[in-house]
Amino acid sequence: MRRSPGLSAAAAPLLLLLLLLITILELPERSVFAQNETCVWYGECGTDPTTQKRYNCKYDGPPKPLPKVGYELIEELCPSYLYGNVNLCCDVHQLHTLKDNMQLPLQFLSRCPSCFHNFMTFYCELTCSPAQSLFLHATKFEPYVQNQTSITEVEYYIGASFANAMYNACKDVQSPSSNEKALGLLCGKDAKDCNATNWIQYMCTTSNAQTPFNIIPIFGDRQVGRMIPMNNETRGCNETLDDGSQPCSCQDCTLVCGPKPVPPPPLTPWTIFGLDAMAVIMWIFYLIFLAVFGGAVTCMWCCRKPHIVSEYAPIIDTRANHSINGHHLDKISCCEQLGAKSEALLRNLFTKWGSFCVRHPAPVIMLTIIAIAVCSSGLVFMKITTDPVEIWSAPSSQARREKYYFDTHFGPFFRTEQLIITAPNSTWTMYSPYPSGADVPFGPALRKDVLHQVLDLQDAIQDLEAYYKNETVQLQDICLAPLAPYNNNCTILSVLNYYQNSHDVLDHSVGDYFYVYADYHSHFLYCTRAPASLNDTTMLHDPCLGTFGGPIFPWLVVGGYNGDDFNTATALVITFPVNNYHNDTDKLNKALAWEKVFIDFLKHYNDSNLTISFSAERSIEDEINRESSSDINTVLISYVIMFLYISIALGHIKSCTTLLVDSKISLGVAGIVIVLSSVACSLGIFSYVGIPLTLIVIEVIPFLVLAVGVDNIFIIVQTFRRDRRLQNEPLDQQIGRVLGEVAPSIFLSSFSETVAFFLGSLSTMPAVRTFSLFAGMAVFIDFILQITCFVSLFGLDIQRQESNRMDILCCVKKEKKVDASNSEELLFKCFKRIYAPFLLTNWVRPVVISVFVGILSFSIAVINKVEIGLNQSYSMPDDSYILPYFESMAEYFHAGPPVYFVIEEGHNYTSFEGQNAVCGGVGCNNDSVVQQVYTAALLANYTRIGFPPSSWIDDYFDWVKPQSTCCRVYNGSEKFCNATVHNPLCVHCRPLTREGKQRPYGEDFMTFLPMFLLDNPNSKCGKGGHAAYGSAVNLIDNNTAVGATYFMTYHTVLRTSADFIAAAKEARILAQNITESMGIALKGYRVFAYSVFYVFYEQYFTIVDDTIFNLCMSLGAVFIVTTILLGCEVWSAVMVCITIAMIITNMFGVMWLWNISLNAVSLVNLVMCCGISVEFCSHIVRAFSVSIKKTRVDRAEEALANMGSSVFSGITLTKFGGIVVLAFAKSQIFQIFYFRMYLAIVLLGAAHGLIFLPVMLSYIGPSVNRGKVSALHDQYKGTERERLLK
Repeated sequence: MRRSPGLSAAAAPLLLLLLLLITILELPERSVFAQNETCVWYGECGTDPTTQKRYNCKYDGPPKPLPKVGYELIEELCPSYLYGNVNLCCDVHQLHTLKDNMQLPLQFLSRCPSCFHNFMTFYCELTCSPAQSLFLHATKFEPYVQNQTSITEVEYYIGASFANAMYNACKDVQSPSSNEKALGLLCGKDAKDCNATNWIQYMCTTSNAQTPFNIIPIFGDRQVGRMIPMNNETRGCNETLDDGSQPCSCQDCTLVCGPKPVPPPPLTPWTIFGLDAMAVIMWIFYLIFLAVFGGAVTCMWCCRKPHIVSEYAPIIDTRANHSINGHHLDKISCCEQLGAKSEALLRNLFTKWGSFCVRHPAPVIMLTIIAIAVCSSGLVFMKITTDPVEIWSAPSSQARREKYYFDTHFGPFFRTEQLIITAPNSTWTMYSPYPSGADVPFGPALRKDVLHQVLDLQDAIQDLEAYYKNETVQLQDICLAPLAPYNNNCTILSVLNYYQNSHDVLDHSVGDYFYVYADYHSHFLYCTRAPASLNDTTMLHDPCLGTFGGPIFPWLVVGGYNGDDFNTATALVITFPVNNYHNDTDKLNKALAWEKVFIDFLKHYNDSNLTISFSAERSIEDEINRESSSDINTVLISYVIMFLYISIALGHIKSCTTLLVDSKISLGVAGIVIVLSSVACSLGIFSYVGIPLTLIVIEVIPFLVLAVGVDNIFIIVQTFRRDRRLQNEPLDQQIGRVLGEVAPSIFLSSFSETVAFFLGSLSTMPAVRTFSLFAGMAVFIDFILQITCFVSLFGLDIQRQESNRMDILCCVKKEKKVDASNSEELLFKCFKRIYAPFLLTNWVRPVVISVFVGILSFSIAVINKVEIGLNQSYSMPDDSYILPYFESMAEYFHAGPPVYFVIEEGHNYTSFEGQNAVCGGVGCNNDSVVQQVYTAALLANYTRIGFPPSSWIDDYFDWVKPQSTCCRVYNGSEKFCNATVHNPLCVHCRPLTREGKQRPYGEDFMTFLPMFLLDNPNSKCGKGGHAAYGSAVNLIDNNTAVGATYFMTYHTVLRTSADFIAAAKEARILAQNITESMGIALKGYRVFAYSVFYVFYEQYFTIVDDTIFNLCMSLGAVFIVTTILLGCEVWSAVMVCITIAMIITNMFGVMWLWNISLNAVSLVNLVMCCGISVEFCSHIVRAFSVSIKKTRVDRAEEALANMGSSVFSGITLTKFGGIVVLAFAKSQIFQIFYFRMYLAIVLLGAAHGLIFLPVMLSYIGPSVNRGKVSALHDQYKGTERERLLK
């Protein structure tokens, strides 16, 4: 059926209307705006009476064409409007105001192009949109002049989608100069509390002191009446812009770099059955040992048979004649023959030498005196090193090389004078922000009255005067002034510098009769978020930047706060950085003089409202010197006690009538003088060479040499006393024969110690190396003097005694004849008749072995638990003013030392590739230097990097942008024009073109960089790099290239040695990773981390390896020397080394029990322990090896009786008396590392040498050397001693 024409005609208009509606509905939102282009304002009229900021004029007409003079501005600010006739709702004046207001956000947000694009869209639509009336509604007005009306309040309808997208694009943007997120500076609160709503609300309120009138934001995506929310297109921080700008960097956009990195899981403790694995293993080992050893001993008791050769059976058949004739020599092994010959050689050599010294005492004594004088005269060249760097760090170490590189390229790290102040009598206060907001608590240290008191103190310190060479020295003369000569203000890191160190600024407030709109509270809250600001956004408009031109980071000037709430601070920290003058003695002495006055002033400063702990750069060294001086009396008393004991104990008083003849005080004093002379000779010899002394050498070497020397003296004197002179044997031959018996043992121990110490000098640790050199030389010289000078003096003393002359008063002769025959002293009788037989009984020996193996097992179980490091408070006297400072640091500090990531000279910063490998902004690599340090800061608990780095290159890129007012030059001359200069000849450094907005490279990069580094921050441009980066960049080749540079951040707060060690290790690992990711390892330069404390803690990276190396070298030396000098008796050497190893291992157990950490001081003591242990072991082992008794038990008993008493009365009792006195020292380092360790060394050495070693020898000691037996019988054949040897 055909359609009716009338119906078609009627339907056509309806169809057209429907199509029109569909077309309208499908038009984009901007097209709807285009159909309703109506303004809300146009132009400026009227000002706010308080802020003097301009209002906009009410205007409800269509948008007006922008004059041509405004095209450059609209292209710079809102380029999306630059089309057609450019009809807008703003004039040129409004564009200039918009540009001025955008300078602060530009500096912080432009490093992320998409963030700044969205931000500018927000303000461009508000200010100039030709369709303002759709989303902007004026609600309050004020009449102006003529027919003009000022708008004083508007409602801004904002799409929630747009607001959230703008916030998400900006929330991660960093502020490199302040190490904070940019929104923390623009949101009115901490970045962590900021969101899209409160950020926009803060930007739109007049309370931020930047907005001229109230803007009430109304959020929502749906139309409200006739109002359509502004919901323009946004760009995510991971998206590019139409002008070619790249996505934001990983540092400024987590979407680019993915999720936050996760630190590796902490090392799980090694456990077995939930218990410490080492403890479990050693318990199992000990139980197995007890079972096996107990079973073996039981079997030996129960199943012993006559034909079984054991420690109870004769080692050599009793039927054999010990006077081995020639036909028995073929039964003696080569090693036994070698041992017999070496023993005979040493015995004959020392016998002849002893006889010679006794026969010719005068020339021997004179020659030794001359030798001592020559060697000791080197003391005139003696230098004592107190520089901790020289003591603890080797010149060739990585830390020393990096310190030298940093000092030569950037200058030495400044000297630090610091105060930590609390107000214990003050209370918390509450601050109520205007016009609304939750109350903010302020800690007691931030009360205004406290701040005024602290400012008075700070001013008084600045006015302190010291005198050096008749010159007055003030802080101004020595302080760090980074902007000098343009700004000579000293760097003072203090919360008062937020207030320009001024009482007036501190009291500055704005308010009326009813309310306080802004005061020091609001200024503090703003400055802690924007420390580099030159104009806070409160109504105060006071600068936050310090008077010296640099920012004051809050974590450096307040302490004891919670989280990031700096307002809860309970302590104030004031730091005065002072220039360090390593190569200028006069300037350094001026600084030292002022520091002394600074310390004296604070020691006597008294304010009941303030508690002050403080430190100066010289404080630690001063206190160490004072500590050494204060403990001199203690050390002297210790040595006096040892000297008195030696002098008295050497004599053998038979009766009161013979007291003055039998005493050997003069001989004891002579022995002590010889010991001290050996120390003086050692110091003098190395002073000739130019090797400086350290306090460790001065404190430890006398103790060591006295132990070794006294032991040898007692052995010589007491062995002679027990000897019976042969018939018709002159005195010189008797002393020679005695010396022939004991000198090989003395030579064995002394030479072992000497070689061990000299091998210890191979250590890379300066303290250990220096100690080993001096100790080895002193022990060697002491041995030489004892077998020469002392033997001669001993011969003279015996002659005195035999001639019945008094000791000391040798010219006085007693009338009654004194019996000069030798006899056994009481201690020797006790050892021979009581102690040795008891110790070696059948039931005591297994108990001894079980107990000592148990102690060894315990020590092995805890050896890996000994703490590494040195608590710096240990080096201070108990009454030191530094100790409260250390405690305050641990309690209040929230940031650790600064750390610098240094890029050595050689990197190309002018190429895009070189820039991308370093920077942290747009287009930079995700593994760049800045980005990797930033990522490390996200894992602060693991990496110990506390904050993102300050990046000179990123701030330079922001500074040089043509949108900024920072980089300008005079048109024609191309000289730098500061942002504060108002001159029409000043033009932007780079054009406002697409290329001009990109990063500078090639010659452009170097053209403007020197200007950036010389530009001081000011109210128009806070990005000037002079204060923050003046020393961070080395310009070379006449400012045509960049040399070494650094990027600075801070460690987390470091309280213990473990924290410092971990921080240095992780920083080095990070620097190594950066070097590898940059691919520069083969290009001749690298990235390294530097902090001032690394040079002291580097030793702990290898302290375990150094300990193992030094102790193994010492044990190896003892083994080799013992083996050689005992005539290849390897098993004897093994016995010595086993015992020494047990002593050292047990020392670690004592260190764990007594909280003694492993460091250079304790390592020196451990090396010394190895040397002293030789004295406890070698004499007994050699006596055992030369004994010709028939069983091991008898030989061990004889060795213990003969040598044990000398070792006990010599080294043990002598050192014990002196060590006990050290317990009363004021210094903690003396109490811990000298009293505790020395006491442990002596007690463990005596216990192992006099208890364990004889028992072990009775079980598994070496067999008797038949060659030595034969040699002895041949030597004494036909004498009365032949009967004693059978």
